Amino acid sequence: MQSIFDQGPFAPCPRPFNLAQHVLGHIGDLGGKTALTIRNGSKYENWTYSELSLLVDDFANRLLSQNIGNGALLVMRIGNSLIFPAFYLAAIKIGAVPVPTSPMLTDVEFTRVVKSLDPSAILHDGRLSLPAINTQVLTFSETPKAADAPKVSPHLGDPDRLGYIVYTSGTSGNPTAVAHAHRAIWARQMMIKDWYDLTPDDRLLHAGAFNWTFTLGTGLMDPWTVGATSIITDAATEIVDLPGIMRDQDVTIFAAAPGVYRKLLKQKAKLANLGLRHGLCAGESLSDDLRKAWQDATGCDVIEAFGMSECSTFISGSPRAPSPKGTIGRPQMGRRVAILNGDTPAPIGTPGEIAVHRSDPGLMIGYYNDQPASEAKFRGEWFLTGDLGTMDRNGNITYLGRNDDMMNAGGYRVSPLEVEAALSDHPGIEHLGVTDVTVGTNAQVIAAFYTSASEISEDSLKRFANDRLARYKQPRIYQRLDVLPTNANGKLSRKLLRQSFEAQNDRIRKT
Repeated sequence: MQSIFDQGPFAPCPRPFNLAQHVLGHIGDLGGKTALTIRNGSKYENWTYSELSLLVDDFANRLLSQNIGNGALLVMRIGNSLIFPAFYLAAIKIGAVPVPTSPMLTDVEFTRVVKSLDPSAILHDGRLSLPAINTQVLTFSETPKAADAPKVSPHLGDPDRLGYIVYTSGTSGNPTAVAHAHRAIWARQMMIKDWYDLTPDDRLLHAGAFNWTFTLGTGLMDPWTVGATSIITDAATEIVDLPGIMRDQDVTIFAAAPGVYRKLLKQKAKLANLGLRHGLCAGESLSDDLRKAWQDATGCDVIEAFGMSECSTFISGSPRAPSPKGTIGRPQMGRRVAILNGDTPAPIGTPGEIAVHRSDPGLMIGYYNDQPASEAKFRGEWFLTGDLGTMDRNGNITYLGRNDDMMNAGGYRVSPLEVEAALSDHPGIEHLGVTDVTVGTNAQVIAAFYTSASEISEDSLKRFANDRLARYKQPRIYQRLDVLPTNANGKLSRKLLRQSFEAQNDRIRKT
């Protein structure tokens, strides 16, 4: 039996189509309902669906007045404020192509993005730093609630046309521009049903920044698509504030990366009786121990999903069908997913690369202005994710890590996630990263890098690993660091761990 799971075809996207029109399609019925609540300091700012729609039209009119229209590329230099989603939807509504960027980018990084895209304009909030670039800049300060913005008709067209561009860190470590079609929002209905269980009555709090695709989709676009209420925090909000916000705002669904759940669990006294239906988790792997700890502390489950910037989330559990222990769930309704060995699906239970069928409506158009890189991601009818896994007979997938993260120690292929999961329960370890490192000519061993409040004896760590891991999976090197390196998206960078260790090792050998 082959590792291929097909949930059947998904309803085709309407033609003609516009992403923004789809998201704001409930305005007529839900005009007075709160669409967005933003926590600003200790206060809450509420925007109704009607107000949001008027603001989108206000911004759309401003863009049109600057001769910005269909096909124009617009790089966004905007922080966590209402301006961000309003401009994003306004641009898409008139057929322009917004490019969200992280407010944490340095001027050098932002300049690199602008030069690589050569956009028609930069959309700026007047607050974030802006390097001197020979590109038109449209700056708008915080805008009062629009009252009489002329209605703007959406630019309708082929749902496969370019709708927006997002940046991903990429396996090379260099940010890559991922081009998505208008149809991407239509495909998100698969996760609304088979991950979120999102309804118009829900009040969804997302803990991420607006520009992150997880926040932009799960925290904003999807709640508005179904007519729910989205709750977002400002940059000054601390993790310690989140339980109070959940209670203040009667939050029913909470979404965040695993690291946020981990930090919240340190405040067990504040997590009881939150009133949540469930939590949502994506961005990195969720351990079974972390999931159980959240269940014990809150009385509700946290539902994990797996995805990537190129295809958003396409594998998940759901409240009605939670992921079996040790798995990340199974392909959502309408998805066709396989585990490939070479060009063909692997036998059930055999490790291989997770692949998505190229017909998936949520799949990217390609990497912007990089046809060779786009073509390299496909093998026949399959899009290669670069992630490894195994599939059981019911379609449930066990995640084995990135293809380029897999370790080779003593001839064995070992997933760093398995070693990290086994060691993360050590009472002294705060954060942990595992990779293989070169220690001599063609000699590779597994190394564990960790942060802790105080030094942990190597003997203690070795005994702990010996009780939980086969010999060939155990680290040979343990090193305490002040902080673990991360990439531009804040995720652990095992590549940087390896490079830093090997550079230090080379210096020692030469002295």
